[in-house]
Amino acid sequence: MMGQSATTGDEGTAFVLGGARSGKSRYAESLVTALPHPWVYIATAEARDDEMAARIAAHKAHREAGWQTIEAPHELPEALHAAPQGAAVLVDCLTLWLSNLMHAKFKVDTMTTRLEEALAARVGTTVVVSNEVGLGIVPDNALAREFRDAQGVLNQRLAAHAGRVILMVAGLPLYLKGSP
Repeated sequence: MMGQSATTGDEGTAFVLGGARSGKSRYAESLVTALPHPWVYIATAEARDDEMAARIAAHKAHREAGWQTIEAPHELPEALHAAPQGAAVLVDCLTLWLSNLMHAKFKVDTMTTRLEEALAARVGTTVVVSNEVGLGIVPDNALAREFRDAQGVLNQRLAAHAGRVILMVAGLPLYLKGSP
């Protein structure tokens, strides 16, 4: 676990979460691009079908020039360690990372601890994006319930240590912890 208490948090880490199409990625990018270069984008998505490949291409096309991209569908802690110290880093997103881990049968708790340690070791701003998946109906199958529960735990662990936690609703940022 990271060394900060749940109330103070790591001032260098901002945690942006929300539902699908809530504006979380765009807002997270704006937090990073408000800072000087270099900007590092750590992408966790895997293009397993044509639709996902199109989404990834649209995300890349939307970003302005100046981003260095690191693809990390599984080894997110290593990607954070590899990012230049002091660089502004955007991780997009924890939900796809968790899905990839579960699909590949990684130990989620172990990987989450490694992620927390990597975030605590970073020098510079890190903005982490995740989906809030627990606001809907109870899923109708065991795997979906397991995923929803694991995502909720992952989000709680990251939010406890982040200096800023922002919930995106309809494109509007609601600061739950910290200030703009």
